Parts: sequence; structure tokens; C-alpha cells
Amino acid sequence: MSGPPSRIRSILNHLLPPPPAPPHIHHLSPTFFLERAAAVEPDADAIFHITTNGVTIHRSYRDFAARAIGLAYYLKKRGHTRVGILAPNTPAFLESIYGIVAGGGVIVPANYRLKEDDIAYIFEFAEVDCIIVDKEFEGLLETYRRKHSNVPLIIDLDTEKTEGPGCGPFNEAVLEGQAHDRSQGGRGWAGLQSKANNEDDMLAIPFTSGTTSRPKGAVYTHRGAYLAAMGNIIESGLNTGRCKYLWTLPMFHAMGWTFPWSVFAVRGVNVCLRKIDYPLIWKLLKEEGITHFNAAPTVNTLLVAAKEAEKLPRPVQVTVAASPPSGHLFEQMTSLNLMPVHVYGMTETYGPTTKCYHLPEWENLPTQEKYAKMARQGHGFITSLPIRIIKPDQPEGVYVDVAKDGQEIGEIVFFGNICAKEYYNDAEATRKLFAGGGLHSGDLAVWHPDGSAQILGRAKDIIISGGENISSVALESMLVQHPDILEAGVVAVPDSHWGERPKAFVTVKESKKVAGEDVISWAKHQSNISKFMVPREVEIVPELPKTSTGKIKKNDLREWAKSGRKA
Repeated sequence: MSGPPSRIRSILNHLLPPPPAPPHIHHLSPTFFLERAAAVEPDADAIFHITTNGVTIHRSYRDFAARAIGLAYYLKKRGHTRVGILAPNTPAFLESIYGIVAGGGVIVPANYRLKEDDIAYIFEFAEVDCIIVDKEFEGLLETYRRKHSNVPLIIDLDTEKTEGPGCGPFNEAVLEGQAHDRSQGGRGWAGLQSKANNEDDMLAIPFTSGTTSRPKGAVYTHRGAYLAAMGNIIESGLNTGRCKYLWTLPMFHAMGWTFPWSVFAVRGVNVCLRKIDYPLIWKLLKEEGITHFNAAPTVNTLLVAAKEAEKLPRPVQVTVAASPPSGHLFEQMTSLNLMPVHVYGMTETYGPTTKCYHLPEWENLPTQEKYAKMARQGHGFITSLPIRIIKPDQPEGVYVDVAKDGQEIGEIVFFGNICAKEYYNDAEATRKLFAGGGLHSGDLAVWHPDGSAQILGRAKDIIISGGENISSVALESMLVQHPDILEAGVVAVPDSHWGERPKAFVTVKESKKVAGEDVISWAKHQSNISKFMVPREVEIVPELPKTSTGKIKKNDLREWAKSGRKA
């Protein structure tokens, strides 16, 4: 929780008019990107979407802006200032991102893949006073509604009908807000807050996944979101021609890594996607001229393994993050013209905040070495500051850098503009997050001589076997080079002689068959895996347990290994 002086300043900011900014400064807010786009190119396509009933809709920037304005006036009229969103990647979600903030509110997105009680916790903890919910996920609010029946729901039917019978409550709210604006003189953007009064004010509260504890709310500010979005434009190449961005990444996840603002800033087309559907994704890639999408390694792994996969006629930029990818995956993607842009970050850093910059001299390297370099986590974004990798055995808040030798292991710490302001309503967690002045990632990595970071995993993911450090991430990257293996997850198990050793759980590609003993033999005799890293046990499983954002649940694998349970 913020201290008393901070809370008093926050109250005063809302009660008193802000001091005028000097002429050479305006407060930054990414909400202004929509107002600007609609003014510059009102007839350009903003939305391409296939609704729940299979109707394809197109929406121009003029139409999209009018709808966001209508929602904003509706929320202002009703006095809603802390608005939850529980929805897949629909136009309504995008309209809400702009409408909520323009109406003077704060966005609270929730992950619809979470359990009911976690969703209830998020909306209760963030103190929402209204929830925009997709009809498909309304049932997930039953636990929350038992205690908060007074909080209204605005239900989106994801339909092509925008007015009249069957258009649904969300569209009715948009229409009511538009009518309210007209009744007040039709001020449009002039009566809203597309430009921030104070760029350090709270814009959104996305929550962490909460895999080992209750989810924490990262406070995003107008300034941070603006600069993160601008960084994405540069680092992912969104401004090279008109981008057509496919929404494979959940918008609820770290506010879609701030791409809802990035794509609008460059007047791109948002191709919305309700769920991950690999045949549909390949159809859209082949037929709709997609130029960019974002996805976790696990999504890309299954995408390249889909039977519909084939080399595309033109390159598609794919921003990859959420967990460390393998060089092998990047090689597979590149062969299909899916060109990986490797970034790294956390919910607490607005999503991506480092990039692995592909250097021209890498083209002269052996193939495996080139893709291994591409799988590093890289350097800080252009709108941030360089990261540091610090020794983990120091007193709290004391920073001593590891050697840039690619060997010494330390923790990645972030600095600069695109670090979240704090954890909402949690002063102690905020103190620990920023101990010593940087944002602690908890991720262990090495620092290469060129200044590039490479993640080895979190503390539990480093297996110490007979005094040797084995990175489970590195071992997983090597195992998936087996021609029949689709995915791999590695954890430590006790060993009477070595202390601990790695055990691997792997899934197999469709129509392939392989036994654990075969994989071990391959690892010993045909792979580049060092002998001390070769797992003594490899278990073939039908599926690896994953978080809602596509990361392998290592805690579940540890329980499997401990109990001897088969998946």
C-alpha cells in the first residue's frame, strides 16, 4: 500500500486542477494514439474480426474511435472509474482499453483461464466498480458476484450487431454513451481524457499469474505504457509499412505487452482472435496478409508443428517472449518465414523490456551457433535503460555485477522508464521488488562479453549435480533438437551420489513414437549435450502442464517426479 504522503498526493491530484505544463512539455498517455489515428486516417481499417457466430467484420478508425468515445461517456455518466475486463481478444476488449481511460478510469484486466476464486480475488482486491465481460466467461464471475452483486456487469455478445435487438448490453452501453455526449453538446474527445493530466497517474492494474502465491497487481502509468508502446514499435518493426497485427497474445497478459497502444499508434490493422486455433492462424497467415504477431515459445512450437504449416510467401515478424525459447525453435520458425524477434520482460515491466538484436556478423556463423545467439534475452529496450546482472549472494539491496564472461550466474535487474510504478496496495512486496533501486526479476542469467543476457532459469531451475551447474532451460533447448520431441520440461530430482540430477518430461510430435531410453541414448551419443547434463530418466507424457501464459509449470513436474505419478 502506498504511504500516507503518496495517498494524500493522489487525492489532491483528483481534487485540484493540475498545474499547467510548460509549453515545451505535454504529459504522455498512449490513449491519445487513437484520437490521433482517427484524425490522421479515419477511413483506414482498425479492426478485422470473426464474431462468435462466424461473421467477419471490419471497423474503420473513425468507427472504432466513435465506439470508444461512446463507452467513455457511458462510464463517465455512470460514475465508473475502476473497470474490470474479463474477455478474450475481441474488438470490445480493445474499445474498452481506450474507452475506460478516456472516461477517466483505470483498467483492471483479468485472465479468464484462472480459477473463479483467483478472478474474484483480482476484482475484489483492485476494487472494481464495474466489469466488462464476454458472454462466454460470465459464469466465471459467480464467486465474485456472491459477495459483490452490486457491481454491474456490461456483457459483450461479440456480435456483428451494433444496435437494435440482439446487439447486447455492451453495444447498448456504447449507444447510451454516444447519446449522452450528443445531449451535452457533442464534445467528443474534448470532453474526455485522451491526454493525461499527470503522466505518472495509474492507467491499468494487470495482475501477475500467481502460480505460487496470490496474484499481485502491477501499477502501470500513462508514461510507462506510452514509452513501452513506443519501444515495441521500434523493436518489433511495426512502422515498416501498414502492419496487420494478429492477436494471438492475450490482451489481458501485461495489457497485451502494450501492443494495443503500439498498433494504434502506427494506424495498423488489429486482427482479433478469440482463442488459439492453429488451423485458423495458418489460414489467416496465408490469406490475410498478416505482418506481425506475438506468441510464447509454446504457442510457436505447436504452430510450426501443425499439419497446416508451410513456408509463407513473405516474412512475418513474430515477437517471442514469456519463457526462454530454444535456438532450434527459431531455426524451425525461420524456415517457415516466421521471423523471430526475441524479447524478454515481465508483467512488472509492461511485458518486453529487452531485445536480442540480430547482428549482421551472425550470418557468417555455423547455423546452430547463430540460432543459439538469437535465443539470448539481449539488451535493454531503446526506451528503457540497460539491465544489470548482479551476484545473488549479497545483502538485500547491494548490487555487485557478475563478470561479463558468459559463465558467472546472477540475477537480472531492470531499470528505467518501463518498470511498473509499484504493486497495487502492497508496500512490502513493492519494497522487495525494488530493493536497492532496481526491479528484481528473480531470473538467473549469465552476462556475455557483448553485454547480452542469457537466462538459465530461476533459482529452482538450476540443478547442481556433483558440483556442476545444469541449467534446466539449456537442457530443454538441447532435448527439443531430437527429431521426434515436441516439447521438454526438466526438473531436479534427488540423487544419493550427485546430490541431485536432471529428470526430463517430454512430449512427442504427432504420428511419432519414441521411448525414454531412446532419447537418453540419443543424448549420450548423437547430441551436443555434455555428459554430466544427460538425464538418467526421460518420461514421455501426453502433455506438459502449463500456466495460463504458456510457461511450463515446473512445480507440477517436481510433484510428478516426487510422487512417481504418471501424467
